[in-house]
Amino acid sequence: MISDRMNWLRRRPLVAFFALAFLISWAIEIPLSLTIRGNWRSNMPFSLHYLAGYGPMLSAIIVTALTGGKTGVKSLFSRIARWRVKFIWWLVAISPLVVFLLAGIFHWSGLYIRLYGPGVQNLRDFLSFVIEGQKTSLLNLGLVNFLPGLGLLALPMWMLTFGIGEETGWRGFALHKLQEKHNPLMASFILWLFWALWHLPLFFYTYDLSILPGFLTGLLAGAIVLTWMYNSTESSVLMAVVWHSAFNTVTACVMCGEGNNAAVISAAVMILAMVLAFHYLSQRKRDARKGTVPNHQPG
Repeated sequence: MISDRMNWLRRRPLVAFFALAFLISWAIEIPLSLTIRGNWRSNMPFSLHYLAGYGPMLSAIIVTALTGGKTGVKSLFSRIARWRVKFIWWLVAISPLVVFLLAGIFHWSGLYIRLYGPGVQNLRDFLSFVIEGQKTSLLNLGLVNFLPGLGLLALPMWMLTFGIGEETGWRGFALHKLQEKHNPLMASFILWLFWALWHLPLFFYTYDLSILPGFLTGLLAGAIVLTWMYNSTESSVLMAVVWHSAFNTVTACVMCGEGNNAAVISAAVMILAMVLAFHYLSQRKRDARKGTVPNHQPG
């Protein structure tokens, strides 16, 4: 009986991974949603929400250990710790923060001109105006749902929770497996379906249903961009963790929705995703004309 179950698990590791990831995360999020909505009396602190991000990571480790043993787990951990990549990819990984800062500078410079006229008479006053405005914006990044003000600690908080928790599973395990049989674009799309469904309980206690169309579109764009990063960095889960965490830092803070910066970053990700999708489709057509079958599995 045990042998039959292990054989089934080895044949369908992705099915087991997704089922277990949902089970672990939803075991936290469903009671939280019932508590917050007043449908269930419990003493669960709302901060437990951030433990739900570990569902995909724990699932990936468990399924990898059962199907690949120590060798498989060692390979998974090596991808998580893969930091020796070209410097350009570190810049790409932190790009959401860079775009946030640039968008903030443009915003405050435009506001300065509207307040003080088109001519910038005093560069020192202008820079002080921008820096003070940016200081306020940066402090806002530390305002996160269900937690006290974290300030600049928000970024490492995202990295140590949903960043490493999600990316170890979604990219480090699921995407890695999906690309054994599917091209990068199709693998991204399949993963997006499960990734989106995994977020479902959040719409009952922290997300508003009105954002669903934009949320799904943005999530698909993020899936394509993260596939590109993962494949381009020799399967570095760490780069995906940093990018995911930087994106969460500048878009998921309590005050970020009040400005245009988060919208600018989301739009930039969607544009990049469309360019990448076009690239993947064009590459597939070229391969089809040449009669070649590309190796989709990243290194």
